[in-house]
Amino acid sequence: MSVNIEESWKRVLSKEFEKDYWKRLTTFVKNEYSSDRCFPPAKLIFNAFDSCPFDKVKVVIIGQDPYHGPGQAHGLCFSVNDGVPFPPSLMNIFKELQDDIGKPIPKTGNLQSWANQGVLLLNATLTVKAHQAGSHQKQGWEKFTDAVIEQINKEKQGVVFMLWGSYAQKKGQYIDASKHHILKAVHPSPLAANRGGWFGKKLFSQCNSYLTKSGQDPIQW
Repeated sequence: MSVNIEESWKRVLSKEFEKDYWKRLTTFVKNEYSSDRCFPPAKLIFNAFDSCPFDKVKVVIIGQDPYHGPGQAHGLCFSVNDGVPFPPSLMNIFKELQDDIGKPIPKTGNLQSWANQGVLLLNATLTVKAHQAGSHQKQGWEKFTDAVIEQINKEKQGVVFMLWGSYAQKKGQYIDASKHHILKAVHPSPLAANRGGWFGKKLFSQCNSYLTKSGQDPIQW
């Protein structure tokens, strides 16, 4: 079965595309997109991978579900299209960036520039039905994105994993901390962040400090 995903990822994940769960997942997603409004647009389901080839991955940020409102999701976790109001979690990310490295709150919530620099903005579930959060969970996407994390962990060295909240931390629990750098925090959603453990963590400067020390270019957040 042919999968329209960037070539280096196609090579690394080739075994996944032959598994039964993937075939069931593909059928499910095709049926959902043909019968209901779903996000992101079909051509952007693999945008995180197409924007950040396997060979270029330096940082991994793990989200859970795509945004389920019109015009928001474009295949990168936490990111929204140009001109779309910032969701609360993204606003808290920008506030912490401003406090941490002095970057002004940007005019757009589009994080494409991060992806282009080697930040894999990976949602655990890559699709969702409009206005129905979690509607495509437990159909196989989680198994696929577990395989993505496993391959990065196994095949690469010196990747920074940003694990925000209990869901991301559980999903990243098997990352080898002797090979990679793990930065944990609470989720940036207002409910979690306002209780403490998000603001003041200086995750972005810590990430860049590690990249620099390991001979990699820092991210221009």
